[in-house]
Order: sequence, then structure tokens, then C-alpha cells
Amino acid sequence: MGAPFDYAPDRPEHIEQILNGLDRYNPETTAVFQDYVMQQCENQTYDCYANLALLKLYQFNPHLARDETITNILVKALTVFPNPDFSLCLALLPSHTLAPLSTSSHTPAAGDAPLSEAVQKLNHLKNLLEGANYAEFWSTLDSDDLYADLVADVSGFEELMRVRIAATVSQSIREVEKSILEGWLDLSGKEFDHFVGTVCGWNVDGERIKVPINKDNEAKGTVVRENVKFDQFSRVVRRAFEQPA
Repeated sequence: MGAPFDYAPDRPEHIEQILNGLDRYNPETTAVFQDYVMQQCENQTYDCYANLALLKLYQFNPHLARDETITNILVKALTVFPNPDFSLCLALLPSHTLAPLSTSSHTPAAGDAPLSEAVQKLNHLKNLLEGANYAEFWSTLDSDDLYADLVADVSGFEELMRVRIAATVSQSIREVEKSILEGWLDLSGKEFDHFVGTVCGWNVDGERIKVPINKDNEAKGTVVRENVKFDQFSRVVRRAFEQPA
């Protein structure tokens, strides 16, 4: 049985008390939650339940919303894909943040982009991850200074993403070409060998990388047997003839 959705092992006691009381709806609590988001970014901890509570407060009090905090929450949600946290956060943002941007407008400089552009860029990264387009995820991340600005506050972002990508890959394959995995992880040389061999514990066999068997990538034959008794079948046939014309 998995952990409850609202469970966070590193959650401070004062945050726990706010979440379990009426103060979670108090606008004055936004400052506390905002500081907590920054702590998550700095300490590589994560608390989706508290972050959703802050986004809900922003819904009720839009004048208190901080774009930087919102984007930090979204970036942190990316680091736990394929969990649905990013989509949950997105659902609490103003609808205009996902409205199509005008193609004729001038692209703002990094750090000055409106919230809608930042959200849509992060949503594009999420879509690439969901589609297992990992090499394109890294190239997109490197394609625009705004991406670097958006993820700057989240300590160890690239390392966290590599771990999540590796975990997802290990659930579906048992062997992959080295060159392909290098693209998926955006690593090469000694850094690649260290990550794959030491961090992941996978076997490097020349130009092939072998992933140890686990409960997710193990091939298992499944036999499906239908057990329908004759009297059950006869009742169905009888009912069909009893239906009025």
C-alpha cells in the first residue's frame, strides 16, 4: 500500500499544523507557504499537498500571488514525473496562463516573461517527459535562457530529472543502446559511466546498457481463462427470447 497523497516525510511541524487547521485558508498564511516552497527548492525536499494549498490560496487571493513561487512549484512538480502533480498544480492556475500567446508579440527577456509564457514553457517540458521524448526534453531545456532562469531556484534540478528518467526507463526496458541512453540522460564519458554504473547500478556491456530485472520490466506470460458456466449462458439466451418484439 502506497503512502497517503498528503504525506511528506520532511514536512515541518508548523506546516503540518496549518494544513490540518483553519489557517490553511487564512491569506496571511501565504507568506509561510511561500517560504516553505523556497525551502523545498533549496533542500531538495518536496511537499505537493502544501504547494497545492498555496495555489488554492492564490485562487482566492490573486493579489497575493507571486509568479516566481508559482513557477518554482511547477518546476518542483516536474521533478516527480510521471506522477500527476504538475497537472494538479496546473488546474489551480488562472485559465489565461494556458491561453495561446500572440505570435506577433515581442519575446521578453529572461526573467521578465509573463506568467503565461513561463507556464506554457514548463507545460511543454512536461509534455515531452510524458511522451518519453527525453533527448528533446534536454535540448529544449538548453534552447532558451528563460528555461535556465525558471529552473535556477531548484537545487539539483538536472540531477533530479536524470534520476526520474532513469527510474521510468527501468520500468519498461531491460537493454538499450549506449548512444540512445546518453541522449536520454544528457550525459557522456565518465559522467555517464558513473551515473549508469554507480547511481543506477546498471551494467555497461560495450555499446549496450543492461537494466537488471525488476518487477516492472520482467516479461511474464499471462493466461486469461474465462469461466462461464452453462446455466449462466442459458439464462442469457432465454432472456433474449423473452424480450418483447
